Amino acid sequence: MPRESINSTTGLILRTEKSVLFVIPFEGHWIVGTTDTPWELGRAHPAASKADIDYILRWVNTVLSPPLTHDDIVGVFAGLRPLLAGESDDTSRLSREHAVLESKNGLISVAGGKYTTYRIMARDAVDKAVSGFEESVPDSRTEWTPIVGSDAIDTSQYEERMLRRYGSLASDVAATTADDPSLSERLLDSAPYTKAEIRYAASHEGALHLDDVLTRRTRVSIETRDRGTEAAPLVATIMQDVLGWDEVTRAREVDHYLARVAAEVDSQEQQDDRTADAARMGAPDVRTGTSE
Repeated sequence: MPRESINSTTGLILRTEKSVLFVIPFEGHWIVGTTDTPWELGRAHPAASKADIDYILRWVNTVLSPPLTHDDIVGVFAGLRPLLAGESDDTSRLSREHAVLESKNGLISVAGGKYTTYRIMARDAVDKAVSGFEESVPDSRTEWTPIVGSDAIDTSQYEERMLRRYGSLASDVAATTADDPSLSERLLDSAPYTKAEIRYAASHEGALHLDDVLTRRTRVSIETRDRGTEAAPLVATIMQDVLGWDEVTRAREVDHYLARVAAEVDSQEQQDDRTADAARMGAPDVRTGTSE
């Protein structure tokens, strides 16, 4: 939701009959969710149905005046959380913790967990893997190892958004404009990202496809009302220069992304998970070129 859609400067936490609903101020938007309901269909592209969206609107509107409507929504996204099996059938009550498991043939697996605890999960997995070694292994150093982008730099040279997004790597992003000053231009009036960030995503962040950039390296797909369709041709051109695409590949990437957006919008108009999933899976996967 746009920030102007809710007259507040702080976030909200609501208790629903199923889970906790968060209303989080995030840069120029509000993030409102989640549904926290079971998903029994394909895991590659979970879809949000109209019922999911209506559920969130109904609960958030119990505390808002004027109420939010579908017209206030800029973007929608859905994802799956890995949960450890438990005695409760209610997903909101299952543990968010992780477990490290070892199979009979020695395969180490991590089940459950959250992105925000990835270091602890990695430490526990490695500790399990080396527990049978005859020689001692040094203790984990992850607690004291800085993450990429945390080096000290002169912050006065960069805008706050770039520092929050890249940390000290903001200097690497800025360096891409040395040979081409036009890369410092904004990609869209409706989104804060620059052309340099798009190029950096392809040259340094492993983006191989258009949707890698528009839905994962940036949030253009949920921060613009057209879901990134306006930006798609220009982003594809920038990526083409980095990745060496020919015109056929560039055009195919744009077509794939437009089809993805159309399928997602269609899925969000369906009344239940099954019809929403069918609508979303109607778009071909860019990595296979076939419908799933």
